[in-house]
Amino acid sequence: MKKLPLGIQNFREIVENDFVYIDKTEYIYNLINDAKYYFLSRPRRFGKSLLLDTIAEAFGGDRELFKGLWIYDSDYGFEKHPVIRLDMNKISNETSEVLKTSLRNNLRIRIDAEGLNIPDGYPSDVFYQLIACLHEKYGKKVVVLIDEYDKPILDHLTNINTADANRRILKGFYGILKPMDPHLKFSMLTGVSKFGKTSVFSELNNLKDITMARDYSAICGIPVDGFERHFGEHISCLADLEDFEGYGSVNEEILSWYDGYSWDGKTRVINPFSLLSFFGMKEFSNYWYASGTPKFLIDMIKGRQIGFTDLNNVKITELMLNSADLERLEIEPLLFQSGYLTVKEVIRGRGSPVYICGIPNNEVKEAFNLNIMAAMTESGDVRTEQARFVIRDALVNGDLPLMLDMLRGLFASIPYQLHVKLEAYYHSIFIAVMNVLGFNVMAEVSVSGGMVDAVLEFDDKVYVVEFKYVGCDPRAGPDEKRSLFNKALDEGMRQIKDKGYHKRYIGSVKNIYLAAFAFLGRDEIDMSLEVI
Repeated sequence: MKKLPLGIQNFREIVENDFVYIDKTEYIYNLINDAKYYFLSRPRRFGKSLLLDTIAEAFGGDRELFKGLWIYDSDYGFEKHPVIRLDMNKISNETSEVLKTSLRNNLRIRIDAEGLNIPDGYPSDVFYQLIACLHEKYGKKVVVLIDEYDKPILDHLTNINTADANRRILKGFYGILKPMDPHLKFSMLTGVSKFGKTSVFSELNNLKDITMARDYSAICGIPVDGFERHFGEHISCLADLEDFEGYGSVNEEILSWYDGYSWDGKTRVINPFSLLSFFGMKEFSNYWYASGTPKFLIDMIKGRQIGFTDLNNVKITELMLNSADLERLEIEPLLFQSGYLTVKEVIRGRGSPVYICGIPNNEVKEAFNLNIMAAMTESGDVRTEQARFVIRDALVNGDLPLMLDMLRGLFASIPYQLHVKLEAYYHSIFIAVMNVLGFNVMAEVSVSGGMVDAVLEFDDKVYVVEFKYVGCDPRAGPDEKRSLFNKALDEGMRQIKDKGYHKRYIGSVKNIYLAAFAFLGRDEIDMSLEVI
């Protein structure tokens, strides 16, 4: 049984030590023979670094290292070229001055190792000279591979001045690759996001972006169609354990947790970090999400202050993906590029493709919503976890008054500066709570009479939910508040009944719960309930 290469991004180490390796060399062959400058966006810990290391080895000239892989029996000549590798994870970026110094120091290591006479200067100038000198020294064109190109920007998205200062440095640094064309054999930049032509890549406008290319949809990640072939023995070992006896199919459960990623709407790949972590720990958990949730995403969602009720039918276009600028960042493309949304379907017509996106799997769905709930209420992870168990039991047992008490506690923890006096805000937190609990919650469901705010279905019951927010003077007394509550609850219940939101479930074996929630403020919540 082959060993699992968890955390190993070195191709040579994986091959020589008999670790599992998913052969990506046919993609590499096609890249080398198709174009010269590439860009690839994929989520963190999705195999980008290993891909670049494999490309570096392909240009290293050691053909025997690839024995047994696709490229070994191809017509690829394994001609050796000098390779420059830059991993921006290893470059300090606290300020633009720190970034410049760190870039120079990183290049200096290679310059000294090669015995080259290149004086210190602006990072882009040093980079330029390093490429030219390596070409001259070896008589072979240079390969440049840059990993996580955008990290010095993403690390500072909540501090626009630092992010922009770093962007300017990187714009010039990467931009020298275009005039260095006579010295370059191949170049590739990878990262999470793609900043538009007026941002980072305006001077490097000859990149071929293969992020959404159908031919390269599985260039990173573990293809589902080869899952059992590569990990069959590991799956069999798990299936024999007592902890996994309750699962009808270990395979299906693994896929429901860690599969679901696609960049063309057809080819599905599994998150490699999560899958390898699962096999190592022998327990379903949120490995990828827990390994480092980008803080900027949570901060952007909190600052946006509008509802996040449904992330299962988000439409993203090529224009949205290509126009990301620091001054006009949109959350949906960043959620997609960061791995929290994935392509479910591609609609192609005369214009640019439209990508219908949704949450990829159980891991992301559970962990992301839990984090959103904790962040928007600032109730803390422990309290949020406690709330989820109480609310789960309340819904399963039909005890909505118990759930109401817990919701009041969650909403009371919302800081005044985060509280938003909009129905959509309460709606989004409610949906996040239900998603965290793993319930089959449908938001803004279209029925013949209109649009239902939320529907939760169980085997024996269904909840039809309507939300109402009413502005209330903080100085209002109990009687005035009670009057506002009664009016809002009556309106919500009447809307459910008059528009027949529940009629589709009449005649089924399910108990039908009609629930109207009214919000006057952070912890000013009440509920009206009827059971049919």
